[in-house]
Amino acid sequence: MPEIARDILGPWSAFYAMTGAAAASLTGLMFVVITLVTGERMRKNPDGISTFSTPTVLHFSMALLASAILSAPWRTLGGPAILLAITGLFGVGYVVRVMHKTRHLQVYSPDLEDWTWYTVLPLVAYGAITSGAGMFFRLPAQAPFAFAGGVALLILIGIHNAWDVVTYIAVGDPDDPPNSNSNSS
Repeated sequence: MPEIARDILGPWSAFYAMTGAAAASLTGLMFVVITLVTGERMRKNPDGISTFSTPTVLHFSMALLASAILSAPWRTLGGPAILLAITGLFGVGYVVRVMHKTRHLQVYSPDLEDWTWYTVLPLVAYGAITSGAGMFFRLPAQAPFAFAGGVALLILIGIHNAWDVVTYIAVGDPDDPPNSNSNSS
């Protein structure tokens, strides 16, 4: 039985090394971008950060965590199954919290694309991770495919959402006139 974890997870080691490195790098880039673009507008509306930017960093971080869990030299599948079930359930709970915050935004009205990329697709990704954890006990050879789908989707979501946030910040709100906080004489 100890060989089963190595037999099931071993062939995926390169995939999780790649996704873990990508998630770590993209998380770092989000910190750089937010630091560079933080200005008066961001300080006036911290809800935008907690609703759109923070979840993006969390998705990258969860992809990194899942990749790290699946890259560890487990002897059995029970340990990673439990940790990934917790990770997936935490992600689902966090997305539900983001949904609540999104519904109560005062300065921005999310459209269908926002709801899709910030709530629906993350629920699918975390659901895949959670279901993969359960699959370890019944369909262990198929479980890594569920994890791979969830992790890859979290990275794709993060890339899309990071670009979305950066372009929104760079271009600005169409309802916010340029130089609206400058005093003209």
